[in-house]
Amino acid sequence: MTALARVAIVTGGSRGIGRGIVLSLAAAGYDVVVNYARNATAAQQVGEQVEAMGRRALLVGADVSVSADRQRLVDQTVATFGRIDLLVNNAGVAPDVRTDLLDATEESFDRLIDINLKGPYFLTQQVSRAMIDMVAAGTVTTPKIVIVSSISAYTASVNRGDYCVAKAGLAMTTQLYAARLSEHGINVYEIRPGIIATDMTGPVQAKYDDLIFNQGLTPIRRWGQPDDVGRAVVAVATDLLPFSTGQVIDVDGGFHVRTL
Repeated sequence: MTALARVAIVTGGSRGIGRGIVLSLAAAGYDVVVNYARNATAAQQVGEQVEAMGRRALLVGADVSVSADRQRLVDQTVATFGRIDLLVNNAGVAPDVRTDLLDATEESFDRLIDINLKGPYFLTQQVSRAMIDMVAAGTVTTPKIVIVSSISAYTASVNRGDYCVAKAGLAMTTQLYAARLSEHGINVYEIRPGIIATDMTGPVQAKYDDLIFNQGLTPIRRWGQPDDVGRAVVAVATDLLPFSTGQVIDVDGGFHVRTL
């Protein structure tokens, strides 16, 4: 273990895709800040797995939709490690209830936008400022930002419009920050997962089993796994895409491929 190890913040890092990202980064030699909103037990378990790999884990309970919590997440990271090499905006929620677009409520919309879009938008702003200062000071050299969106950024699901709108907003957030931060040597990437086996997709497993295995929804006929997304993040984190920024990386089994 070295004090010079790169450091990553992963929001929503205690479960599902976030957990897969955390463990993949730890395996690649990163110390990891595991952000979580409510499930401290799950975060503790992930932290123990990180430390079993010989890496350091910092657990920070923070709601990314709350400004003070976002700032505390950044402050605790800097206080503990003194650097931020990678931010992975992964935290997100599904609608409490899938509701037809014509019956959807403002309460659900506000919740989804606050957590899934406003949170990463402004956390990226806060971390970007810290990274710019660290680059100028020579503390870090090639920091990066990853925004985990979804195929819902361009795929209309009329029973969860708020979720789709939030994910589409993340796609533009990636483009905006890629353009703004390039002069500081900070590359920004959008990773766009497809159907991934997590707690969020568990309730609709039967539906997607049929679509994937019987109807050929995706050319690669299997469920995606959190590790699939984690591997894509590691590709970014380990400098394998140095001449790319604003890039969309599809991790969707080929869902985006149009065929006739």
